[in-house]
Amino acid sequence: MAAAQSGANPMSSKTMMGMLFTMLIMMVVMMFRTQIGGALDVVFQFITFKDSSGVPLYPMLTLVIAGLIAFSLSNIVRTLLTDPVKMARNQHIQSEFNKEMRQARIENNLFKLKKLEEQQPKIMAMTMDTSMSQMKTMPITMLFVIPVYAWIYYFIDPSVGGYFAEDVIVNMPWGYLDLNDRLMGFIPIWIVMYTLISMPIGQIEARLIRWIMLKKRLEEIDNGTVEPA
Repeated sequence: MAAAQSGANPMSSKTMMGMLFTMLIMMVVMMFRTQIGGALDVVFQFITFKDSSGVPLYPMLTLVIAGLIAFSLSNIVRTLLTDPVKMARNQHIQSEFNKEMRQARIENNLFKLKKLEEQQPKIMAMTMDTSMSQMKTMPITMLFVIPVYAWIYYFIDPSVGGYFAEDVIVNMPWGYLDLNDRLMGFIPIWIVMYTLISMPIGQIEARLIRWIMLKKRLEEIDNGTVEPA
């Protein structure tokens, strides 16, 4: 029991260091977001779809493509830094355990419930290990994600003067929308739209990449080129 609780401790020194490093990245990018955005514009200018006068024609499409680039890099790095076989095995065990626990409660099988509760600390430790594995990759993935936000700020904010000299108005299905308006007074609309559109696509992409990497690793194990974890 003590070992399981120790293994499930979320506040390990490595985790804390990773969180602090992530916050440091965010602070640095926020302080120098205009400079970082301008530097990244050397690459991202090719997705701005400018007309002959240099004004971007499809700002929402640019936001979506920038989001997909950020999520793709993040997903690839996260997948390469984790063991897909171990992750899949842990998730399967957790899913089967939860299914057995629900069934035992429905059947009011007290004996089975007691046995499952004895295994619960081990399952909790396994769940925490999965979460910690994902959190350990966060600082590295943030190195790709946060600078993209800096470029979008450079792209969309008229105060910077990177592309637009005035507010960016786009035509949405429910009406016109100013991407520089603030939601609840402090959240830029472009962040909300960027997240709502890009994140679901990024989640689908993440599942696809994990499936491809898992299939590749299983084939390597079957061929004897790598040892199972």
